[in-house]
Amino acid sequence: MRRAIELAKKGGGYVHPNPLVGCVVVRDGEIIAEGYHEKYGEFHAERNAITRCKSETKGASLYVTLEPCCHYGKTPPCTEIIIEKGIRKVYVGILDPNPLVAGKGVKMLQDAGIEVEVGLCADEIRELNMVFLKYITTKRPYVIMKTAMTLDGKIAAFTGDSKWVTNEESRKLVHQLRSEMAGVIVGIGTVLADDPMLNVRLDGEHHQPMRIVVDSNLRIPIDSQLVASAKQYKTIIVTTVIPSAEGARNLLNAGCELLQCDSLNGHVDINDLINKLGSLGIDSLLLEGGGTLNAAFLESGCVDEVWAFIAPKIIGGAAAQTAVSGKGIEKMSDAIQLQDIDIQNIKGDILIKGKICSRE
Repeated sequence: MRRAIELAKKGGGYVHPNPLVGCVVVRDGEIIAEGYHEKYGEFHAERNAITRCKSETKGASLYVTLEPCCHYGKTPPCTEIIIEKGIRKVYVGILDPNPLVAGKGVKMLQDAGIEVEVGLCADEIRELNMVFLKYITTKRPYVIMKTAMTLDGKIAAFTGDSKWVTNEESRKLVHQLRSEMAGVIVGIGTVLADDPMLNVRLDGEHHQPMRIVVDSNLRIPIDSQLVASAKQYKTIIVTTVIPSAEGARNLLNAGCELLQCDSLNGHVDINDLINKLGSLGIDSLLLEGGGTLNAAFLESGCVDEVWAFIAPKIIGGAAAQTAVSGKGIEKMSDAIQLQDIDIQNIKGDILIKGKICSRE
């Protein structure tokens, strides 16, 4: 099953909004076939493994990270080929919460006389598919807030200079994370200050996430890198302005898409934005905003996980920007807490990862 998990990871960035799934077929103690879900709309892991197997599968055991599907969608059901090829036993990591499956796949296999065992490496597989498990049950994207700050919590000098807070290895890791997400989102303040590209710049072929800018009043410059490259990389400008407004036409002509959201105190309502992005099939977001947008997402309860890169630097400055601005809390007891903490040393930078604790 751990080999199936490693295979599943290869689909990162390419299967949104589907889950990451790996499959291994074993007979007489030897692996005779492997496969994973490689791209959205293409065959699932089980069918990829079985159809590529050059050995007899009758009587073999199959290990798969997620319950086999039992319905026709973009591809035929995986239960069908498992039964057809005479698989004797199926080990399933976790059940699929998709209402179209949700235990029906296991029952179909059992009704066909196949022995099924569920729960192998379940915790690891849930962590691997945290995006899918949230999206399939809520239709809202999983949001990771990424920050890069100095020891004194600054994301830029008082002049606005921010290149670079963290080291090259940390920045490579961020690009890898971008490649695994459906979208990367920033606010207009970041665009005006840094003129970012927000694409993945790593060697080799990588998934390029959708680029999303929260720009309530359509202030984004037409000559910004994001607008100039909108025909190359899908770019959405989120606004409260009616898309037929004069300022919108130039952005549309440049290749940008516009998404109008409700206004909350003169700014984009983050919860409305999250719901609308979910309805577009965007299952995951990397929030790379400045202090204002980070605060808005946190205050709206729309952040699921935090990746905080901390560089061993001190720059000071009362006017220097911090990772989260906004009004802030009144009492320390009201602070947003993280759990499931993981700490890594990235060649001197410290990466702290954690999930947002529920406030319920």
